[in-house]
Amino acid sequence: MSTPHAIRDYALIGDCETAALVHRAGSIDWLCWPRFDSEACFAALVGTPEHGRWVLAPEPCAQRVTRRYRGDTLILETSFETADGSCDVVDFMPIRTEKSKIVRVVVGRRGTVHVRSDLALRFDYGRLIPWIKRLPTGDWEAVAGPHAVTLCTPAESEVRDGRILSSIDVSPGDRKAFVLTYRESFKPRGEPAEAQRALLQTEADWTAWTSACALDQPWRSMAMRSLITIKALTYAPSGGILAAATTSLPERIGGSRNWDYRFCWLRDATLTLQALSHAGYGAEAAAWRDWLLRAAGGMPQALQPVYGIGGEHRLDEREIDWLPGLGGSRPVRVGNTAYRQLQLDVYGELLDAMHQARRCGLAPEQASWHLQLKLVQHLEKRWREPDRGIWEVRHGDEQFTHSKVMAWVAFDRAIRSAREYGFEAPVARWRELRRQVRDTILRHAVDPARGSFVRSFGSTELDASTLLIPIVGFLPPDDPRVAGTLRAIETALMHGGFVHRYDTQSVHDGLFEGEGAFLACSFWYADNLALQGRYDEAHAMFERLAATANDLGLLAEEIDPETNELLGNFPQTLSHLSLVSTACNLAGRGPAAARSESEPRGA
Repeated sequence: MSTPHAIRDYALIGDCETAALVHRAGSIDWLCWPRFDSEACFAALVGTPEHGRWVLAPEPCAQRVTRRYRGDTLILETSFETADGSCDVVDFMPIRTEKSKIVRVVVGRRGTVHVRSDLALRFDYGRLIPWIKRLPTGDWEAVAGPHAVTLCTPAESEVRDGRILSSIDVSPGDRKAFVLTYRESFKPRGEPAEAQRALLQTEADWTAWTSACALDQPWRSMAMRSLITIKALTYAPSGGILAAATTSLPERIGGSRNWDYRFCWLRDATLTLQALSHAGYGAEAAAWRDWLLRAAGGMPQALQPVYGIGGEHRLDEREIDWLPGLGGSRPVRVGNTAYRQLQLDVYGELLDAMHQARRCGLAPEQASWHLQLKLVQHLEKRWREPDRGIWEVRHGDEQFTHSKVMAWVAFDRAIRSAREYGFEAPVARWRELRRQVRDTILRHAVDPARGSFVRSFGSTELDASTLLIPIVGFLPPDDPRVAGTLRAIETALMHGGFVHRYDTQSVHDGLFEGEGAFLACSFWYADNLALQGRYDEAHAMFERLAATANDLGLLAEEIDPETNELLGNFPQTLSHLSLVSTACNLAGRGPAAARSESEPRGA
């Protein structure tokens, strides 16, 4: 079987510490054990079948395949119809307690179906073939250095070319369970999981979590699937929330815009906190707030745009040259050099998140105000500097409009926090700094010919990040420059009904090929339509965006407007956060209005 290239063909399963991608044809093509950011043992998604994959599917191939999640859970059910009968494969990962497991249960439905299991475990992104041995219990164990994986299989099996092969026949009523368990190789194996008990517990765990959802708006169902995805991409031990489960899924097939997104970005801080809080998940919002405080702890000049899932600072980037990439999209990267960049917007994002946390009623963290004071003091010295911006360009620093707007947000939220919660602070000085930042932006970031904001000072190029200007409260939605920006983006950055971040053909960003339309930017566009009272257009845009999800409701980072192909890392947290946020905004109770409340114009 050749490696599939359609990102939308994948489903997500996970245990809130790592996750796997399951193809509709029955193969698990991506999994990093024991954590999201560990070395992959299934890397066929960005490699070949020989770089790690687990196929569990009828043989010969099914004539018809359908799939679904079991209710509001992360339990995947795939139905295969063959000439001889039908069966289901139920895939899930129990919420982790001690060891991480993948459970795959084959259920006979009609006739007799011949099902094969072809397990090619590889470690270090497909480079290491493990030593495989048969255990006295009849199970199989694969070991490579610190990694050990045990396969409990109901079928007679053999090892061939570093793969564990088996096959079974299933008839109506049959339930055959395959259980794959990870442990560190120097630790005891422990007892294998009992599949049916694990299934019932996993269903109960997810059902209990989703039943707490407070959303009651018209798009609750699709928002719930996004919230489940966000929960699945949360690293439970730390509360950190990943940008995506994968690395190096391309923003253009065959291109080099391939990045590792298995980390936590500060740029998503406020949106994450508000989406979780508005949905009724205060515990997750508080865990995220606490992760932010730990990650940002230390000297304010060391604040990074991105951290590891535990708050790690060093995310050194390297290329995995033995992997060809999805559809030949090279290089495959591990780590992300963006951690070393100066991105001034993160100061505003962090100050805004802390302010919104208080407004959402999260229990105060006593030490957080002292940290925020230090961050604002540091920003006072640096806000005039150029930086790499929200899109983390690799060609050099610029005076990005969005970065300066978020510097304004930092001073604005510090002022409001001090005023509303009685914190001692130099508010008069901050007011003056806020005024200076505002005046600088309005003087240098507006194109008078278009009447719109531009990408960076002195430029004439547009950038979709300027859609955030009314959302964060820098200017009201009815300001002519805000309306002009919306019109200009509609004319120049919208293609096929979706918004691109900027024009990659005219903007030199250190790379030389195009990309898809950025879904989060398109959600911001819908928010702007709603803020301007264009509700019918906003609803239509939201529905168009929601329809880009695959059949299971999962969104990637981008979409190709011409082919409808999902692009970029998958599933992508920012896209799902944006869906939840826009759904709440359109229902009249969302974070956009709360976030954009500001002091009087001109402040």
